[in-house]
Amino acid sequence: MKTSDCDILIVPGYTNSGVDHWQSRWERQLSTARRIEQEDWDAPKKDDWVKRIVQDVKRAKKPVVLVGHSLGIIAIAHAAPLLPKGKVQGAFLAGLPDVGRPGFIPEIDHAFAPIPRDPLPFPSVLVASRTDPHCDYAKAEDIAYAWGSAIVDAGDAGHINTDSGHGPWPEGLMRFAGFLKHLG
Repeated sequence: MKTSDCDILIVPGYTNSGVDHWQSRWERQLSTARRIEQEDWDAPKKDDWVKRIVQDVKRAKKPVVLVGHSLGIIAIAHAAPLLPKGKVQGAFLAGLPDVGRPGFIPEIDHAFAPIPRDPLPFPSVLVASRTDPHCDYAKAEDIAYAWGSAIVDAGDAGHINTDSGHGPWPEGLMRFAGFLKHLG
């Protein structure tokens, strides 16, 4: 699959992805990419985020590939069983947060936890870091296996965001291109 064959829906996490974040850069670089906007980025409500993902997937004109980061990944997992069958061709996910951790970011709706464990109904890859402050690698690996996702070990990559030096993230874009190629 080429980028022109699909609608790429960017699903940022808590507080959105800033202008230098790799998701924002991909949105500018990839002609069929657009962001799923949320009403409240700073006090996320699970049901609102899930509803918006479902609406945007339904509105897409082409097959959909989701690109999730952080809390956006959890929202995608909650939305997955509600999405039209066969519409989502795949999901590229990076920086899973462990929303069930005690004391996790209090502004985030507790309904995001627990992380769904049902297999995702589409191919997916989860890129996880060994040094992510929001999720231990073992937890990310466990969730990836539950979802049926391919797991990619990003090594010492923090939360795979701007703060960890992943603004441009060319390795991620190459990995995404390879993922698309395997989708058809």
